[in-house]
Amino acid sequence: MTEPSKSHGRIAISATRKPTALVKDQPDLAGVWKAKVLTLYPDMFPGILGQSLTGRALQEGLWALEPIDIRMFARGKHRNVDDTPAGGGAGMVLMADVVGRAIDFADKGESREDWPVVYLSPRGKPFNQAMARRFSEAKGITLLCGRFEGVDQRVLDARQVEEVSLGDFILTGGEIAAQALIDATVRLIPRVLGNAESTEEESFSHGLLEHPQYTRPTEWEGRKIPEILLSGHHANIAKWRSDQSKALTKERRPDLWRAHIADSVEDQELSDAQTIAKKASKKGRLK
Repeated sequence: MTEPSKSHGRIAISATRKPTALVKDQPDLAGVWKAKVLTLYPDMFPGILGQSLTGRALQEGLWALEPIDIRMFARGKHRNVDDTPAGGGAGMVLMADVVGRAIDFADKGESREDWPVVYLSPRGKPFNQAMARRFSEAKGITLLCGRFEGVDQRVLDARQVEEVSLGDFILTGGEIAAQALIDATVRLIPRVLGNAESTEEESFSHGLLEHPQYTRPTEWEGRKIPEILLSGHHANIAKWRSDQSKALTKERRPDLWRAHIADSVEDQELSDAQTIAKKASKKGRLK
C-alpha cells in the first residue's frame, strides 16, 4: 500500500487554459505573488525567469507564473486574434473582444490597486524602480503582451489597463519586456534575493545611481581598489559611496539628479515647517 502524497497546504485549484507542460512542477500556491501573462506565445515562458535566483524562487513557491494563450479566446472557424487597422494602415491590431475575454479570464475580481493589469507599450509611462516596488507590493499582476501594431484602444479603456514602457525603443512583441518587468519586480519580494540589503543599496533605490563596486584582487592590471574601501572606517566608506553616487547621477542622469535635488529641498522645507510648528506649540503651552 502506497503512502498518500503530501499536500503543500496552500495549493489553489482552478481551471486553466494553459498547456500542461507550462505548469509542470510549479504548484499554484494560494497567497503568493503571481504574474499572469497574456501572450500569443506562452512557450516563451518562463524563459530567463526560470533561471538563477528568480527560477529558484519560482520552484520554491515564493512567486508564481501563469502564461495564458490569447488564441484560446478567439472564436470562429479560423480563430482570428487580429484584424486590419480601422482607417487603414500597415500591420494588424489585436481585437478588443479577444483580448477582453482573455483579461476577464485572468481577472479574479481584485481591484486594480491590488492587482494591476499592464499592457507593455512604447507609449506607456516609463517603468522605474518605484513602479517595480509598487507592483511587488500588490497581490499579483496581469501583463498583456502586444504584437503587430498593438491592441484595440477600446479594451484598454474598458478594462482599466495601465500602459507601461521599458524605454524609447521598439520590440517585436511584449514578451521580452514582460520578462524584464517581472524580474525587476520579483527580486523585491521578500526572500527571493535572500539579502534585503541588496535591494536597498542598488541604483534608483534612493533616486540615485549606485556607487562603483570593487572586489579582490586588490590590484589588477595596475589599477587598485580605492584605499578608503580597504580602511575599515565604515562612516568614511559610506560617505565616499554617497559622494560617488551623487557624482555619477549628476554626470550620467541629469534628470534623476534634478529630481533628487527637488526632493531634498522639499524634505528640508517640510522639516523646517515641522520644527516651526513644534516651537509654536511649545510656546502656546507655556502661556
